Amino acid sequence: MTREAYHKSLKELQDELLEMGDMVAAAIKNSVESLKKRDIEASKEIIKNDLLINKKRFEIEEKCLLLIATQQPMAIDLRTIAAILSVITDLERMADHAEGIARINVMIGKESLVKKLVVMPRMAEKGLLMLERCLKAFMGRDADAARAICDEDTEVDVMYDQVYRELLLMMIENPKIIEGATYLIWVAHNLERIADRVTNIAERVVFMVTGKMEEINVSKY
Repeated sequence: MTREAYHKSLKELQDELLEMGDMVAAAIKNSVESLKKRDIEASKEIIKNDLLINKKRFEIEEKCLLLIATQQPMAIDLRTIAAILSVITDLERMADHAEGIARINVMIGKESLVKKLVVMPRMAEKGLLMLERCLKAFMGRDADAARAICDEDTEVDVMYDQVYRELLLMMIENPKIIEGATYLIWVAHNLERIADRVTNIAERVVFMVTGKMEEINVSKY
């Protein structure tokens, strides 16, 4: 492989990473919308499409390993490929959380939600915005932007705690809704974990740019 072909392959890997990121973002957005609208069929479609995201992850991983084996990249190129391997793992886990929300919607079935979704869509929106900016930081090699995104994870943690407390109080006041409230706590937990995964990606961006491993995803409250 010529150096020109090598750099073309490296760029294609990053383009595929962005494509996978778009697939994951759509799964997250649709999972919350489906729950909000009580659309069981849409949730089943999300569960089915998770296999496509898994397949995409493995395809990118294979290409990364082939590039390492055949081209023996050094310095920034090696860190880029290593970062891609880590990022696609977190993206795949984020898709699993979206699938989890879809499965919860299927389990709830035709029953009404015990609480109107207000904070959780905001959690999803924040997580998606963080993901979009994080992937942009990846492509732009912007370590400072990545660090700033990590700081925003606390906002999602605060919203999760709010949802958890509200649902817990509802269960105490009315034990009959324990099952339904528990389902929504699981949804909120999945959304909180999605934001955590974004901070993992941000840490990899910092590593790729600086060559230093930094634990930035530390709760500040």
